[in-house]
Amino acid sequence: MLVVKALHISLVVAWFAGLFYLPRIFVNLAMVPADSVAERERLLLMAGKLFRFMTPLGVLAVVFGLWLWLGYGFSGGWLHLKTTLVTLLVIYHWHCGRLLKSFQTGVNVKSHVWFRFYNEMPVLVMFAVVFLVVLKPF
Repeated sequence: MLVVKALHISLVVAWFAGLFYLPRIFVNLAMVPADSVAERERLLLMAGKLFRFMTPLGVLAVVFGLWLWLGYGFSGGWLHLKTTLVTLLVIYHWHCGRLLKSFQTGVNVKSHVWFRFYNEMPVLVMFAVVFLVVLKPF
Protein backbone atom coordinates (compact mmCIF):
# COMPACT_ATOMS: atom_id res chain seq x y z
CA MET A 1 0.00 0.00 0.00
CA LEU A 2 2.93 2.36 0.54
CA VAL A 3 3.78 2.18 -3.17
CA VAL A 4 0.19 3.11 -4.01
CA LYS A 5 0.38 6.00 -1.54
CA ALA A 6 3.70 7.22 -3.02
CA LEU A 7 2.27 7.05 -6.54
CA HIS A 8 -0.87 8.89 -5.41
CA ILE A 9 1.14 11.71 -3.82
CA SER A 10 3.45 12.02 -6.85
CA LEU A 11 0.52 12.12 -9.27
CA VAL A 12 -1.30 14.71 -7.15
CA VAL A 13 1.80 16.92 -7.12
CA ALA A 14 2.13 16.65 -10.90
CA TRP A 15 -1.60 17.29 -11.44
CA PHE A 16 -1.46 20.35 -9.20
CA ALA A 17 1.45 21.73 -11.20
CA GLY A 18 -0.90 21.79 -14.18
CA LEU A 19 -3.79 23.18 -12.15
CA PHE A 20 -1.52 26.00 -10.98
CA TYR A 21 0.02 26.83 -14.35
CA LEU A 22 -2.85 26.47 -16.86
CA PRO A 23 -4.86 29.38 -15.40
CA ARG A 24 -1.66 31.48 -15.46
CA ILE A 25 -1.53 30.86 -19.20
CA PHE A 26 -5.17 32.00 -19.31
CA VAL A 27 -4.15 35.26 -17.60
CA ASN A 28 -1.59 35.82 -20.35
CA LEU A 29 -4.04 34.85 -23.09
CA ALA A 30 -6.59 37.33 -21.76
CA MET A 31 -3.93 40.07 -21.97
CA VAL A 32 -2.78 39.36 -25.53
CA PRO A 33 -3.49 42.29 -27.88
CA ALA A 34 -5.84 41.47 -30.76
CA ASP A 35 -3.12 42.05 -33.35
CA SER A 36 -0.63 39.66 -31.71
CA VAL A 37 -1.63 36.47 -33.50
CA ALA A 38 1.70 34.65 -33.04
CA GLU A 39 1.72 35.23 -29.28
CA ARG A 40 -1.89 34.05 -28.98
CA GLU A 41 -1.19 30.91 -31.03
CA ARG A 42 1.93 30.10 -28.97
CA LEU A 43 0.01 30.44 -25.69
CA LEU A 44 -2.88 28.36 -27.04
CA LEU A 45 -0.43 25.65 -28.10
CA MET A 46 1.15 25.65 -24.63
CA ALA A 47 -2.24 25.57 -22.89
CA GLY A 48 -3.53 22.75 -25.09
CA LYS A 49 -0.45 20.61 -24.53
CA LEU A 50 -0.52 21.25 -20.79
CA PHE A 51 -4.20 20.35 -20.54
CA ARG A 52 -3.65 17.12 -22.49
CA PHE A 53 -0.68 16.27 -20.24
CA MET A 54 -2.33 17.07 -16.91
CA THR A 55 -5.63 15.28 -17.60
CA PRO A 56 -4.23 11.72 -17.37
CA LEU A 57 -2.25 12.76 -14.29
CA GLY A 58 -5.46 13.91 -12.61
CA VAL A 59 -7.29 10.75 -13.60
CA LEU A 60 -4.50 8.56 -12.25
CA ALA A 61 -4.28 10.63 -9.03
CA VAL A 62 -8.00 10.02 -8.44
CA VAL A 63 -7.68 6.31 -9.32
CA PHE A 64 -4.83 5.80 -6.86
CA GLY A 65 -6.74 7.82 -4.26
CA LEU A 66 -9.72 5.50 -4.69
CA TRP A 67 -7.39 2.52 -4.38
CA LEU A 68 -6.15 3.92 -1.05
CA TRP A 69 -9.73 4.53 0.03
CA LEU A 70 -10.62 0.90 -0.72
CA GLY A 71 -7.49 -0.32 1.07
CA TYR A 72 -7.81 1.79 4.21
CA GLY A 73 -11.55 2.38 4.37
CA PHE A 74 -13.63 5.53 4.22
CA SER A 75 -13.88 6.74 7.79
CA GLY A 76 -13.63 10.09 9.46
CA GLY A 77 -15.30 13.37 8.63
CA TRP A 78 -12.00 14.78 7.39
CA LEU A 79 -11.97 12.21 4.58
CA HIS A 80 -15.51 13.12 3.54
CA LEU A 81 -14.49 16.78 3.32
CA LYS A 82 -11.28 15.87 1.44
CA THR A 83 -13.32 13.83 -1.05
CA THR A 84 -15.64 16.80 -1.54
CA LEU A 85 -12.66 19.09 -2.16
CA VAL A 86 -11.15 16.62 -4.65
CA THR A 87 -14.50 16.53 -6.45
CA LEU A 88 -14.35 20.33 -6.66
CA LEU A 89 -10.84 20.05 -8.13
CA VAL A 90 -12.09 17.63 -10.77
CA ILE A 91 -14.85 20.13 -11.64
CA TYR A 92 -12.24 22.92 -11.71
CA HIS A 93 -10.10 20.83 -14.08
CA TRP A 94 -13.10 20.24 -16.35
CA HIS A 95 -13.91 23.96 -16.26
CA CYS A 96 -10.33 24.76 -17.27
CA GLY A 97 -10.94 22.62 -20.34
CA ARG A 98 -14.07 24.64 -21.12
CA LEU A 99 -12.15 27.90 -20.69
CA LEU A 100 -9.43 26.62 -23.00
CA LYS A 101 -12.06 25.89 -25.65
CA SER A 102 -13.43 29.41 -25.26
CA PHE A 103 -9.96 30.81 -25.99
CA GLN A 104 -9.46 28.42 -28.91
CA THR A 105 -12.75 29.46 -30.49
CA GLY A 106 -12.18 33.15 -29.76
CA VAL A 107 -15.24 33.61 -27.54
CA ASN A 108 -13.58 34.28 -24.18
CA VAL A 109 -15.07 37.37 -22.51
CA LYS A 110 -13.38 37.11 -19.10
CA SER A 111 -10.65 39.57 -18.16
CA HIS A 112 -7.12 38.85 -17.00
CA VAL A 113 -8.19 40.09 -13.55
CA TRP A 114 -10.90 37.40 -13.37
CA PHE A 115 -8.33 34.77 -14.32
CA ARG A 116 -5.93 36.04 -11.64
CA PHE A 117 -8.55 35.29 -8.98
CA TYR A 118 -9.55 32.03 -10.68
CA ASN A 119 -5.89 30.99 -10.60
CA GLU A 120 -5.83 31.08 -6.79
CA MET A 121 -8.65 28.57 -6.21
CA PRO A 122 -6.57 25.36 -6.46
CA VAL A 123 -3.99 26.84 -4.08
CA LEU A 124 -6.67 27.32 -1.41
CA VAL A 125 -8.03 23.82 -1.95
CA MET A 126 -4.53 22.34 -1.76
CA PHE A 127 -3.88 23.99 1.62
CA ALA A 128 -7.20 22.73 2.95
CA VAL A 129 -6.58 19.16 1.73
CA VAL A 130 -3.03 19.03 3.11
CA PHE A 131 -4.21 20.25 6.52
CA LEU A 132 -7.09 17.76 6.51
CA VAL A 133 -4.81 14.84 5.64
CA VAL A 134 -2.09 15.75 8.13
CA LEU A 135 -4.24 16.90 11.07
CA LYS A 136 -7.35 14.72 10.58
CA PRO A 137 -9.27 17.23 12.74
CA PHE A 138 -12.56 15.30 12.81
